[in-house]
Amino acid sequence: MIDFGTRYLGLDLKNPIVASASPLCDSLDKIRSLEDHGIAAVVLPSLFEEQLSLESESVDADLSRGTETFAESLNYFPDLMNYNLGPDGYLELIRKAKASVSIPVIASLNGVTRGGWVRYAHEMEQAGADAIELNIYSLVTDPSRNAAQVEQGYCDLVRSVKENLRIPVAVKISHFFSAVANFAIQLDSSGADALVLFNRFYQPDLDIEQLEIVPSLTLSQSAELLLRLHWVAIVFGHIRADMAVTGGVHSAKDVLKSVMAGARVAMMTSALLQNGIEHLDVVRAGIVQWMEEHEYESINQMCGSMSQRNVPDPAAYERANYMRVLSSYTLRPQPLR
Repeated sequence: MIDFGTRYLGLDLKNPIVASASPLCDSLDKIRSLEDHGIAAVVLPSLFEEQLSLESESVDADLSRGTETFAESLNYFPDLMNYNLGPDGYLELIRKAKASVSIPVIASLNGVTRGGWVRYAHEMEQAGADAIELNIYSLVTDPSRNAAQVEQGYCDLVRSVKENLRIPVAVKISHFFSAVANFAIQLDSSGADALVLFNRFYQPDLDIEQLEIVPSLTLSQSAELLLRLHWVAIVFGHIRADMAVTGGVHSAKDVLKSVMAGARVAMMTSALLQNGIEHLDVVRAGIVQWMEEHEYESINQMCGSMSQRNVPDPAAYERANYMRVLSSYTLRPQPLR
């Protein structure tokens, strides 16, 4: 009998499919439906520190760091208090979900200041969250800050949160780092229990008629998975922390590729928004069929089997791949006229 179980953030999961932070996880009914269709764990939608600051009469002392941008940024989020359940409702959702479902419930926090991250992460833990995902969604626009300063700030943040929590902590990062593998090692050394690769940045669009900057959101496509597979495969074996793939996971094969690259879990949202939560049944059936056809006995057996350190040609993940891709595309000669 095939063993579909995996272990992520110290949590035993029945399979490697996790629902990432999205509106699909913002109510008890939806979380129950996800569990009914076989999801192994859920990540609640991110709670933004701006929501906490808008609700509170006093802002944490750590807000002095970044005040030149933070106070102004509040003006751009007039509907934050209506974005999700709000701070109190968020904690209540954690409590109700833990009392109603058997799958792990992972809270997600998108902070601005170190004090804000730490304070509310602790409240999420108190509410019963099994783990916390730190959703680092920060665009560094200050040209005076260099890469080393940015990375050090994130590592200090992880240490601070870990020092104040007993539950596991995952860190969701973007691919906009000059040395992703080295940064992964730094976060691992700072105490991160898992790395989630990668955050999807939603770039604003320009309305050239109204001369306005407008929000733009597109769901992911399977093609986006390749970037995640590339870096998970390279980092695998170099860190203690688990890894999760998020962005571009749509099918059974996408889940299998993620695990083979070295991820413990594959996180899915866009495919479920497009096809409904019932799509999980199709994905799980596809995983079963593939593993039976290829005689795999367990998910753990394949984890990292196609990572850089385990494939016959490690250069396939390096510069050699760039040259191979370019040389593999040949323009067809145009007929003479």
